Formats: sequence, C-alpha cells, structure tokens
Amino acid sequence: MTSPRERMVVSAALLIRERGAHSTAIADVLAHSGAPRGSAYHYFPGGRTQLLCEAVDYAAEYMTTKLDASASCLDALDELFRGYRQQLQHSDFRAGCPVVAVAVEAGDPDKPEQSEPVIARAAAAFSRWREAIAVRMRADGIDPQRAEDLAVFTLSAFEGALVLARAARDLDPLDRVHAQLRSLIGDQLPRRRRTSR
Repeated sequence: MTSPRERMVVSAALLIRERGAHSTAIADVLAHSGAPRGSAYHYFPGGRTQLLCEAVDYAAEYMTTKLDASASCLDALDELFRGYRQQLQHSDFRAGCPVVAVAVEAGDPDKPEQSEPVIARAAAAFSRWREAIAVRMRADGIDPQRAEDLAVFTLSAFEGALVLARAARDLDPLDRVHAQLRSLIGDQLPRRRRTSR
C-alpha cells in the first residue's frame, strides 16, 4: 500500500505529463491522488517546487528501472516505444514525458529560486536515462564512445518523436523513429546480438 505522499508524487508526474507543469496545481494533485486536504505542505514543505522536483525524480527512477531490466538494448528500445505508443492511445494523445514538460516550462526568469531546482532535476533525469541506454548498449557489445553518442541520439529522437506524435495526434512519427533507431542501433551490434522484433 502506498502512502499519501507517494501517491501525490505519482499523481504529480501523471498530471504533468498530460497537462504540463504550469497547469498542474497542488489542488489538482490532491484531488487526483486522494490525499487528505492540508497534507501537501506537511509532506512537501518546499511547496510546489519540491513536489515538481520529486515528480521528476520519480519519472527518472521509473524509466531507468525499466531500461535496466531489459534483456538487450533493442528490447529496451522496443519497450520504450511500445509503452509510450500505448500511453498515447489510452490518453487520447495527451500523455507526454513529464520531464520534458518540466524542462520546457520551468524556466521562469522572475522566479529562479523555483525554476532552477526543477530544471536541474530534469537535466539529472535525462543524464540518468542517457547513461542507462549507453550502459545497455555497451553490455551488448557496442563500442563505448559510439554507445555514448547513440544514447544521446536515441533519447533526443524518442522525445522529439513523442512531441510530433502528440501534436499531430498520430502514431506515425513514433513508429518511423522507432524503426530508424532500431535499424541504426542494430547495425552497431555484433552479429550474434542482432535480433528481430
């Protein structure tokens, strides 16, 4: 059984991925999570900024765990695209990446004390994902430097495809990028590691 605090963090991440950071208020998180009124500042004395930071941390951990659990880098890639493909369909193309939402919306120059910690957490989340992808690629026999480059490219292409799919309300960009990445990464693998979908 999860605690009210944990439910609030998960709810914040889910709401941010669909509504964006600016449109996700603490009242929305309380309603979505079913947490008792008044619990927000008990669990998050740093207010909305702390809640956003912890939602980003949750998203970072969730995705890193999934990437780490994959049997191969191609399996990780397939699972990543399959998961978001389903999320887009189930959410009527509202479910994006909460880390991207926070990264692009948190830069309020008038409130650096609120925006800087959140942007730093988003940068750390992307770094964790890049490293998890690179580790998986290196484990599958891809040259270490090439794995680093491909990890950056993979993450950038995935996030861009997700934005395009949401904007067009069409899975085609996601499917095309998935196929191209799979081909590109597959070409870098030793022959014994290459598998078909």
